[in-house]
This record gives sequence, C-alpha cells and structure tokens, in this order.
Amino acid sequence: MVAVSKFHPVERLMEAYNAGQRIFGENRPQELAAKVQLMPADVQWHFIGHLQTNKLKLVLPYVSLVQSVDSMHLLEAISAWAVNNGRVVDVLLELHLGAEESKHGFTEEEIIAICRGAQITGIRIRGLMGMATNSDDMSVVEKDFERIEALFQKIRTVGLPDFDQLSIGMSGDWPFAVKHGATMVRIGTAIFGPREY
Repeated sequence: MVAVSKFHPVERLMEAYNAGQRIFGENRPQELAAKVQLMPADVQWHFIGHLQTNKLKLVLPYVSLVQSVDSMHLLEAISAWAVNNGRVVDVLLELHLGAEESKHGFTEEEIIAICRGAQITGIRIRGLMGMATNSDDMSVVEKDFERIEALFQKIRTVGLPDFDQLSIGMSGDWPFAVKHGATMVRIGTAIFGPREY
C-alpha cells in the first residue's frame, strides 16, 4: 500500500508512519523534496504524478520508484540522469487507461515496443501503472483494470527479469484493483481524509 500523502502536512504523515506505514507517494517535486528532509530515513518514497524533466533533481535522488513514466522523452531523461549519477532508477510505465483526455501515459502498443526493445541504460522497468476512468460505474472501472492486467500478463511473457509490479487502484476502487492483480494500491483519502489545500 502506497500512502498518497500529497497536500497533507508532515504531522499527518507521521501518524501513518507511527502506525506502521513506510511507503509514501507524492506527485509534486518540491513537496516531495521538502518532506524527505522531515520524515524518517527508512521511508520509501514513490513519485506518482506527472514528472517534468526539469524537475528530475528534486525527485530522483530520493525515490525508490517513479510510478508515472508517461513518455519516451521522460524515460530518456531519467536514463541520462541515472547514467550521470551512477544509479539505476526503478520505474513503472504509465498506461493511458481512462477516457479522460487530460491523463498522461503510453498506449499499449508503445509499452509493448519499449519492453521488447533494447535495455535502456540506468532504467529498470518494474511494471505498469494506471488510473481507471473516473466513474461511479464500477463496471467501467473494472474493464479498465482488466485491460491493464491483460497487458501486464502479456509483457511478463517477454521475459523482463524484474517486471513484477502492477500499480492500480485508489481509495474508491482498490478492491477491484486487487481482484485484477494489483501488487500496489495508491491510497490517499481513505488514510488521510480529504486533501488540505
């Protein structure tokens, strides 16, 4: 479980930490960089939002996983940063699942091509991330999860050695995500309550 802590103060994060939570997800680089300095060292940070290439230095030194790699441009920029800093960066490729035009991500065909292609230096592709269509109709949500689960299983046959993570599901739909193979769910509201802006 990734505790989505964006917009919540460190005091709230520490309540979750003291209850045993160790993986936190942020989607704003400046907020992540600030919270890293204030939270215990054994926290694992995941970046879960759209990441601009000019913000890599605020994110990549601190995170154990970038869940939201949504373009070749970003993948190549992370690769260049990793090579320059002697690191290997774990990433999830984001599938554009939902019907909303505003969501970022790759098509299924693009993800398959990346996973079948040559290894990208400094990058370890750990799996897929997706967000279902924003709908109260759980049959729509479940169809989205079925689609990404099918792609996940298809890519696993390619033989990527570390491809084992499927990050789908949030506070309102996580039981359906687990049903469809989620290895990670991103929970914010159900832990912290409504966002504090």
